[in-house]
Amino acid sequence: MKIKVINGPNMNMLGIREPDIYGSVSYDGLCKIISAHALDIGVEVSFFQSNSEGAIIDCIHSCYFDGYDGIVINPAAYTHYSYAIYDAIKTVALPAIEVHISDISSRESFRHESVIVGACAAQVAGKGIEGYNIALDILKDCGDNRHE
Repeated sequence: MKIKVINGPNMNMLGIREPDIYGSVSYDGLCKIISAHALDIGVEVSFFQSNSEGAIIDCIHSCYFDGYDGIVINPAAYTHYSYAIYDAIKTVALPAIEVHISDISSRESFRHESVIVGACAAQVAGKGIEGYNIALDILKDCGDNRHE
């Protein structure tokens, strides 16, 4: 199983950006943690991060053409207003899991609504960086169940 992990704006600043909310692990550290878990569960992962909405949409489209089985996406601030990312996920029709390190429902009111979640199979929020591994597990289980 091949999964793309996509991170949106400011995620490259993990470990620097508001460590009281996002923790002290760097973006590279996050990728290493996810890679180790993927290896443990027999999943191939690759990573993409951009601060640009268009680049994220292009990456989602590429997932279809490059034979990915699923997407883990943290759209970051785009979560709350990017119908274009929602449409891109719906367009490729790959199972996607939306991830947020923090619990978006307990933060500022503008963060409470996700316009992306309706295009996704599930949302994992407020579990810290472990949320990415939970998302991988969900996708792996979905993939395993498709082949039974």
